[in-house]
Amino acid sequence: MPANPWTPELWRLLWVLLGATLLGAVLGSFWLGWGLGLAVYLGYHIWQLRRLVDWLRSGKTRNIPEAGGLWGEVFHYIYQRQRKHQQRKRQLEEILDRFQQATSALPDATVVIGPKDEILWFNDAAAGLLGLHSAQDKGQPIDNLLRHPDFITYLQQNGRNGEVLRIPSPVDDSLTISIHLINYGRDQRLLVARDISQQQRLDQMRRDFVANVSHELRTPLTVVSGFLETLMDSGDDCAARWQRSLTLMHQQATRMQHLVADLLMLSRLETDRSSPPRELVEVPALLAAIREDAQLLSGDKAHHITLEAEPDLRLYGAERELYSAFSNIVGNAVRYTPAGGEIHLRWWSDSAGAHFSVSDSGIGIPAEHLPRLTERFYRVDTGRSREVGGTGLGLAIVKHVLTRHSARLRIDSRPGKGSTFTIDFPPDRLAGSAT
Repeated sequence: MPANPWTPELWRLLWVLLGATLLGAVLGSFWLGWGLGLAVYLGYHIWQLRRLVDWLRSGKTRNIPEAGGLWGEVFHYIYQRQRKHQQRKRQLEEILDRFQQATSALPDATVVIGPKDEILWFNDAAAGLLGLHSAQDKGQPIDNLLRHPDFITYLQQNGRNGEVLRIPSPVDDSLTISIHLINYGRDQRLLVARDISQQQRLDQMRRDFVANVSHELRTPLTVVSGFLETLMDSGDDCAARWQRSLTLMHQQATRMQHLVADLLMLSRLETDRSSPPRELVEVPALLAAIREDAQLLSGDKAHHITLEAEPDLRLYGAERELYSAFSNIVGNAVRYTPAGGEIHLRWWSDSAGAHFSVSDSGIGIPAEHLPRLTERFYRVDTGRSREVGGTGLGLAIVKHVLTRHSARLRIDSRPGKGSTFTIDFPPDRLAGSAT
């Protein structure tokens, strides 16, 4: 192929014009000769264009038409583009084949969902966990096949920002599956389902064990604490001699009683799958009582505890659970704020719902600890936590109470600058917006 295809093309045009001029001289009309010459030149290009169209229609990329000049250049570059396109197509097919082979080998069910929630592809595990069948289910909306109400809501909410859904398997009610919906590509989603039945059973065994042990410990601790109080109040010489030992034993017994009470409540919250009762909770009065308890807990530390609450802002929920959640957060603020510090409680509402916040001037919490604060028995500073007498279960209880009330916890804290714990309740929990 020539380096510059325009050169032979210009020579071709020059020879056509020269021939047309000679033909016009013979015919006695130069315009007629030039018209016939240009017609021949145009017919040549139309013929080459037809060859190009026929070649493209045939789809035979190897049988490239022979041509010179500009048309040879056109055929050559189109041929090169087609070869590169075929190479990329083969590479993509190989990648897709490897992806499908890999996902088919996974024990987790994997489903590709299109923009209209239709099933585009799924692996073999999806048949066992989700009951999908290759022949008739591809192209069907997935909510026509997985009809669990929680899944339909989860799908409509596009996976709730990465949240994992747990539902019974549509194939076997005794199996529990976790579903994770992931956005990828253009208007496509990847649904990954995993069998977590064994994990569920182990978690249930752990909860049952904790609940049973806590229940069994409650009675002997009550007896021990009662006898210790009796000995401390007897007023005889023996009691006076062992007063310090009896006091320490009583303090530790009381601490164990608080721990058992928290364990029992946490166990009840974890095992109770029912919705909390929609009691009308007078939150301002509840917070006023919590503030009084916090002032007593403060004791010699003399914290300055203030309350700012909308007087008519009430909430639908379980009063006992809400009291536990609010008091745990306030109690932590009292325990971890130095003597004479400021603690401010606030209860207010806006267009996003109702909010309760506790701000303190305490020691603050390093950022790396914030994601794990609601784990049971997690402590930022083990030595200090034991010193102030916490059980390590307060924020775990708060998390479960808030989950049951469709609320969420936000934590803003910096070491040495204090902390702010904020609870956000959705609008449908407000008494004024209830139906």
